[in-house]
Amino acid sequence: MSEQFRTYNSDYRSLGKHVMDTACWTRAPRLSGPSQITDYLYISNGKTATDSSVLTRIGISCIINATQETDNFRLPSVEYVHVPVSDSPSAQIQEHFDPVADKILGVKALHGRVLVHCCAGVSRSATLCLAYLMKYREMSLTEAHALLRTCRPIIRPNHGFWRQLIDYELRVRGVNSVQMVDSPLGQIPDLYEKSARNFIAL
Repeated sequence: MSEQFRTYNSDYRSLGKHVMDTACWTRAPRLSGPSQITDYLYISNGKTATDSSVLTRIGISCIINATQETDNFRLPSVEYVHVPVSDSPSAQIQEHFDPVADKILGVKALHGRVLVHCCAGVSRSATLCLAYLMKYREMSLTEAHALLRTCRPIIRPNHGFWRQLIDYELRVRGVNSVQMVDSPLGQIPDLYEKSARNFIAL
């Protein structure tokens, strides 16, 4: 087992028993292709969302497209939901938090599987998955981020999306576990303070 995976796996186990029914902690994180968050929720880039063999293999029944482009590729057996949002700090992605979270929960109730994607599977799709985990998996934003980063280490919502996630956490949980702080790179979530210091040190 690689040192990197031991670190991610340790981070995940520290979240507690209430999230241990998810699948991603049992294997090395995926940097390409679909990344499994729970037994019914996946995140990926746009290319993966058009790979019929992958979609069929993992049993996707609903795809949530968090890009400004509509899907030209469609499988008849898959439901498609378009969330037209740009990966800009000023984009109001928060208006989609509740509808997307509710949709994921609805697909789960029907024993389906959801793939949330944007272009790279880094910012927009990650933001929507974090909102879902807070609303319906009873996780703090800190816990949700640790879980999602364990499954897909490349996630990194832009700073505007972080502000909206922080506002959402306060609304759905009544308390904040993350705050924005000043850094040499500008305002960042406090979860990134250590990595920002290391970046500047280099």
